Amino acid sequence: MHRRLSSGRAVARVRVGPLDEGQRTAIADFFGMAYLPGEFVSVAVPEVEAVVREVTGSSLREVVAGIEGPIGDRAADRERVMGERNSLWEWLFEHEVVRDQPALLEWAEATRRAGVIGGSVERTRAELEQALRVIRELPGAGTPLPVFAETVLGDPHGLDEGQRVQGLVVRALVALYGIDPPTGRAGLRALWERAGLAGDELSSTVLTAGLRVGGDSVVARVLDSCVDAGLAAVLTLQQLRAARGVAAVPRRVWVVENPSVIALAVTRFGVHTPPLVCTSGWPRSAAVVLLRRLADAGTDLYYHGDFDGEGLRIAAHMVARLDATPWRMTSADYLAALGVDAPPVGRVSPVPWDLELSEHLLATGRSVPEERVAPALLDELARTVVQS
Repeated sequence: MHRRLSSGRAVARVRVGPLDEGQRTAIADFFGMAYLPGEFVSVAVPEVEAVVREVTGSSLREVVAGIEGPIGDRAADRERVMGERNSLWEWLFEHEVVRDQPALLEWAEATRRAGVIGGSVERTRAELEQALRVIRELPGAGTPLPVFAETVLGDPHGLDEGQRVQGLVVRALVALYGIDPPTGRAGLRALWERAGLAGDELSSTVLTAGLRVGGDSVVARVLDSCVDAGLAAVLTLQQLRAARGVAAVPRRVWVVENPSVIALAVTRFGVHTPPLVCTSGWPRSAAVVLLRRLADAGTDLYYHGDFDGEGLRIAAHMVARLDATPWRMTSADYLAALGVDAPPVGRVSPVPWDLELSEHLLATGRSVPEERVAPALLDELARTVVQS
């Protein structure tokens, strides 16, 4: 009776058994039967209630609770737990980090399917909050992984292999980059480097043209020399770290994904090339450091990249993490540039500034490389040169 009442549902009858002879006799005595019942008995709860009240003056629930302990409500408990879990997943899907980079929706859905950690909603949310805190701070600026973990999580081992938060972050980066999960320590190390952590100061570089940052640092002198000669410049992470900052920055900088756009711009504009920065795909540590310094100093960043699945993810990443403005990255721009022959679009994720853009890519199945629209980009830059 205690088990059935604790279900939280209305209980009309309770079936008991198998009963030995002594138990059958007890049942007969309890109800005042003139015969012994069978091995199994279905008893009506109102009849039990009536006998209990007559004998004890208390309700059935009171007597059962006195014998077996408090009566629960499993239905209410299940509903409460379900409500807590639904709230958890709603919070995750609506979190600004996921909302700003829709490629992470796939990761959020996989996390929901995996369920709560150890059956605890509270513990799951705490670890997800840590993972989202890490993702919000990526890409890093070449900081060693333990230093980054100490800064963001307060624990230098917080992103060590085997830590649950590390697993959440790795799966999020796999979804964000659209790649296969890393295998082995070498694959994991490459993933962290791609996210701007523990990068080599010399191999991490960023390509620029027409950019001046003022001052007398090595970076400023390299950039000034290249601008005066009408050439592109390559800066290493080591050089940028040594410079420590910028003294003067342009009001606007145009950021592109592919080096060929920089080459075309320098050929066309020479010493009058507008300030350009190239990420060469996903921005590495050197690009992150330079762009963050420019943005912090008041420069408006305008980003353009490939119209394909990865290009949209990079663009969304630039907008979310570096506060860039999409530049000629709308559905109209894509459809106007669409050609007959083009590589497939790959895995496509939505972007927050144009909800129809990803749908157009999926519908056509064709990408638009940035090189194809480079002439239109340079024409717009030419108008900027004339205006300035």
